[in-house]
Amino acid sequence: MYYPDEVIEEVRTKNDIVGVISGYVRMQKKGGNYFGLCPFHSEKSPSFSVSPGKQMYYCFGCGAGGNVITFVMAYENVTFQEAVKMLAERAGVSLPEAEYSEEARRKEGKRARLLEIQKEAARYYYYMLRSPRGKTGYQYLAGRQLTDETMNRFGLGYADGSSSDLSAYLKSKGYEDALVGESGLTAFDEKRGMHDKFWNRVMFPIQDANHRVIGFGGRVMGDAKPKYLNSPETMIFDKSRNLYGLNFARTSRKGNFILCEGYMDVIAMHQAGFDQAVASLGTAFTVGQAGLLKRYTEDVLLAYDSDGAGVNAALRAIGILREAGLRGRVIDMQPYKDPDEFIKNLGAEAFQQRIDEAQNGFFFELKILERDFRMDDPESKTAFHREIAKKLCQFEEEVERENYIESVAQKYHIGFENLRRLVNNYAARTGLVQPAARPKASVSAGNAGNTANTPEEHARKSQRLLLTWIADEPEVYRKIRPYIAPQDFTEPLYGQVADRLFAGLEAGDYNPAAIVSAFEEEQEQREVAEIFNTKLPRIDTPKEREKAFHDILCAVKQNSFEYYSGRTGSDMSALNQVISAKKALEELRKTHISL
Repeated sequence: MYYPDEVIEEVRTKNDIVGVISGYVRMQKKGGNYFGLCPFHSEKSPSFSVSPGKQMYYCFGCGAGGNVITFVMAYENVTFQEAVKMLAERAGVSLPEAEYSEEARRKEGKRARLLEIQKEAARYYYYMLRSPRGKTGYQYLAGRQLTDETMNRFGLGYADGSSSDLSAYLKSKGYEDALVGESGLTAFDEKRGMHDKFWNRVMFPIQDANHRVIGFGGRVMGDAKPKYLNSPETMIFDKSRNLYGLNFARTSRKGNFILCEGYMDVIAMHQAGFDQAVASLGTAFTVGQAGLLKRYTEDVLLAYDSDGAGVNAALRAIGILREAGLRGRVIDMQPYKDPDEFIKNLGAEAFQQRIDEAQNGFFFELKILERDFRMDDPESKTAFHREIAKKLCQFEEEVERENYIESVAQKYHIGFENLRRLVNNYAARTGLVQPAARPKASVSAGNAGNTANTPEEHARKSQRLLLTWIADEPEVYRKIRPYIAPQDFTEPLYGQVADRLFAGLEAGDYNPAAIVSAFEEEQEQREVAEIFNTKLPRIDTPKEREKAFHDILCAVKQNSFEYYSGRTGSDMSALNQVISAKKALEELRKTHISL
């Protein structure tokens, strides 16, 4: 499925990339670009760059990059067509009926069929719970003090003891076995053949932000393991980028979100009036989920279990929230284990009071840290204060750091100047901010198996540097046009980029962001973004700068000459081309190019 190129370009050009991304990422202008914390991986030092001139973004930490359309695709976890629709609506662009390529038609059709299957399964489980066969499940939920209204609102259901009923039901609806298998609702083995993944479980439909069922969680009836079973990841279900209850919580007007551990906690809290509650989906809280929350709030309250595992999960979540630029606070649920138990025993009013008294995430970390030290022992107490100083170094902004030093000094009865001196001494020895451990950028086909010291990688780097330089300063193109051509970029992807870039410059239509849209595969789009965001050498004087540019240009031309020289064979026309290229290279080496 696709829209005409001119429509895509209209949508892209009417959505300034800085304006769009600033709605998701807090950024500061530095020079000609904007920088912020990358929304696609965890980091403490900003490495995410947005260029208003190129209308592109690029993360120097994880390699994510592209234009405004690819950003919305990645951040919102939507298809290209959906991203174009969202941006068109934002910019007030009327879209024509979408055209279809065969591959896009196949993918979109498959995605739609998988959503249909999940909807049918939700309907099946829903009616099963309310039938005589669902009595066990219904009694369990009623015993958890859920009302019929709440059960209906969340679409709760039941999978009975049979291991093949859903499979037969979906087959009767005309869905083929292979597609049902891909939905994650069934499994296959030689002994049983195709059989239901969920049975003897209360079922919790998992919906995306638009109320579409994308997966399920199931709670077993009895003591069988696992207690909770979740759908596997599929084309429509990414656990790390969805949250249970978000479809309701996103319209809450409470001004914050409450992050829980389980489905029942979310449902019980919504029933009690706390409609801002959400939960991760059977996995630890992720960076992607933090980014999802950031679309709706800056204030996240943690309502994790009060046991050891819950405390550890809260400590991890606090760090992720902080790195995402969110405020994390912790709700004290003692003497109860979780929100569901608390509300059942003390009521909604008491829980609201705990929300109002929620502890600052940093002070929660210190409270847990303090357990490892003896405050009645001077040596242990001093060690605790040193650990506090280390943790205070994580605040990069001086005003914020000073405020925390003051508050910590008061709380733990440490002299303000003493604590401040301890922080400064520690920062001087180790560096104020510890560098974030960034994930390695994915290896592309262009550099797989090579190190930065090989001739091949040197050639690729020179080509990337030249393309970035031209993209940054398009006026240099007319000065080097006699010496360089797209075919001089011997890496296939680089050659395609150069071809489109040079054609645009010849036509007076310089548009790097449009070049990204010309590539269909996400990996290619990332690589194109990397090509346009290679770090240029830092040079102090104009003379040195011109020499560096000349050296890069000659390196690209030299590599091109060597590349084609080894491929001429007995082809006389190719040989003549190589001879011409050699003359051009010799002339280039003698030529001074003024920048």
